[in-house]
This record gives sequence, C-alpha cells and structure tokens, in this order.
Amino acid sequence: MDKLAITNFIMFCSVLSRKGAKVKKYAVTLVLVFILIVLSLLSLFIGVIDIDLKALAGGDSEAWWIFLASRLSRLLAILCTGVGMSVAGLIMQQLCMNKFVSPTTGATISSAQFGILLALLFMPASTLWGRAIFAFVMAILGTWTFVWFIQRIKFKDVVMVPLVGIMFGNVIGGVTNYLAYKYEMTQALSTWLVGHFSLVIRGRYEIVYLTVPLVILAFIFANHFNIVGMGKDFSKNLGVHYNAVLFMGLTIAAMITASIVVVVGSISYIGLIVPNVVAMFKGDKIRGTIIDTALFGAIFVLVCDMIGRVVIAPYELPIELIVGILGSLIFIGLLMYRLKNGRKAIRLGAAGSSACAAAAGAAAERGEGA
Repeated sequence: MDKLAITNFIMFCSVLSRKGAKVKKYAVTLVLVFILIVLSLLSLFIGVIDIDLKALAGGDSEAWWIFLASRLSRLLAILCTGVGMSVAGLIMQQLCMNKFVSPTTGATISSAQFGILLALLFMPASTLWGRAIFAFVMAILGTWTFVWFIQRIKFKDVVMVPLVGIMFGNVIGGVTNYLAYKYEMTQALSTWLVGHFSLVIRGRYEIVYLTVPLVILAFIFANHFNIVGMGKDFSKNLGVHYNAVLFMGLTIAAMITASIVVVVGSISYIGLIVPNVVAMFKGDKIRGTIIDTALFGAIFVLVCDMIGRVVIAPYELPIELIVGILGSLIFIGLLMYRLKNGRKAIRLGAAGSSACAAAAGAAAERGEGA
C-alpha cells in the first residue's frame, strides 16, 4: 500500500507539474494580450485633437469622424505593422538559420522601395494597389536573390550573413537614390523612406490588412518552416520539399514587408529584435513563438508610436526615429547577451535545434501543420 501510495503521489505531482507548465506557457501570452488591449484603448485618445468618451457618447459627429477615420485606422495599421514585421523577421530567421537576418538585413525593405520607385517612374498615375504590385514583385525577387546568394557561399561566421544582406540592400538603395535624383523623384519617394503613421486615414491604409491572411498562412505551415530550418538533408529525410517551402516562406515574408512599406514606409529593427527577444523566453520553434512574437511586435510598435506622438506634442516624430533609437539600444543589449553566453547562442542553439528538430519531425510524421 505504501509503495502504491507513493507511486500515485508521484504520478499526481507529475500531472500537476505538466499542468503548471501549460499555465506558465499561456500566462505570458495572456499578459501580452492584456497589455496590448490597454495600450490600444489608450492610443485611441492620444492626438492633437482631444477626443473623450463624453464627446463620443454625446454623438458628436466630428469626434466620431476623427475617431473612426483617423484614430481607429491608425491603430489598425500599427497593429498590422507590428504583427507583420515581427512574423516576417521570425520566418526569415528560421529559414536562413541565422538570428541576425530580417527584412532590414535581408534587403527586403530596400527591394520594396525600389519597386515603389519603378511604379512612380513607369506608372505615375498608378493607385496605391498598383504601387503595391511593383513592391511585391521586387521585394520577392530581392529576398530570393539574397537567400540564393548566401546559400552559394558558405560563411564561417554567422555575422557575415546579415552584413552581406546590408551591403546588398545598400546597393539596391544606391540604385534607387540614383534613379530618384536623375528623374527628380526624390521628394515623391521620401514618403516611403521614413516610416510614419501620420498619413494613415480610412481609405489609404487597407493594404496592410494583407498581413492578416499571410500571418495565418505562416502559422499553418510553421512546422514545415521548422523542418526546413534544420537543413536540406533533414527536410528530404522527412519528405518535405525544401525549395518549395523555402520560397513559400520567403514569399510570405516579402509580401508582408512590401504591404507595410507601401502604406507606412521603411521601419527598421522590428523584424530583427522582436523575434530574438521572444526566443530568449519561448525558444526557437515557430509554432510555439509566433503568437507571442506577433503580440510583442504589436506592443513594441504601439509604444514607439505613442512616444512619437507625445514627446513633442502637438507635433509628431516619425516612428522610424523612435524605433531606431530603442531598437539600437535593444540590439546592442542582444549582442552583449549573445557574446556573454557564447557564440552558440547566435545560432539556433545545438540543444534547442535538436529538440526543435525532434518535435518538428514528430509533428510532420503525424501530419500536423500540413
């Protein structure tokens, strides 16, 4: 009886520990959701024109027009931007097996800006959707070219990969600036060179809604991205088409980035630092981190936008400036953390990769995420 009681007690404790681990796992997500809701509500009432609940409840038509056409539209654009750029960075880091790859360091943003310039040159009367198509095509081609290049050259140091991406992006940016100066399009292009939400109003931002189905698609194929992130041989052993999944993931990341650049402009660091910060607490498996990455990215962009609106009110600072300052500080902290914990921390981690590979393999065999 004593042995049976001890065995039952041990089993009961193990069940409690597993339940406690699940509660702890979702506790972070719930906290992020709560913070995002509170900040979103607060953001709706920050601006040059004061809007309060009393005016809205009293049926003030002007207050409701500002609330729906400007404040709510801006909030939705901010949330889509934070979620989209963070998830795009997470996908690129997993597929490229490098924690320093992002839409910024992978030439995706530069390629999208080049596509917008081509639309302005060849189709001056094009609508926002017309410019978006050019941005989609060039962002996809630029990202594919970058990944194709780094696959052909074996770098001994993982830091070289984002450096090559930065140089490649600077080349594209140089060509963009040259054409803009030559054809006197600098002022027209300036809108997309610095990210800001000041021009976001109803009817001019809806393209960013494309990030929602693209993020959902990324979540569905998260296990496939994990498998491809383990390498070509590993993917073949599990029956996953390496090139097809790789290009699909890169296309999703490029389209998310392009849809945001067309509406908001260039915003750096989000896709670089947000997935790294979340990975420090949640690991490297996309299926387990994509929701927290999206939530934290939305919170980060929302906080930066609110700072830009209040620091020199009633004027407004571009969000690119705030993100650049905070992102630089966080990025330096991440670099110091990586150096302190060894070079293995820069990669996906030997132990973490093994566990991730085993989980992804088991999921693939069961048909999950297909």
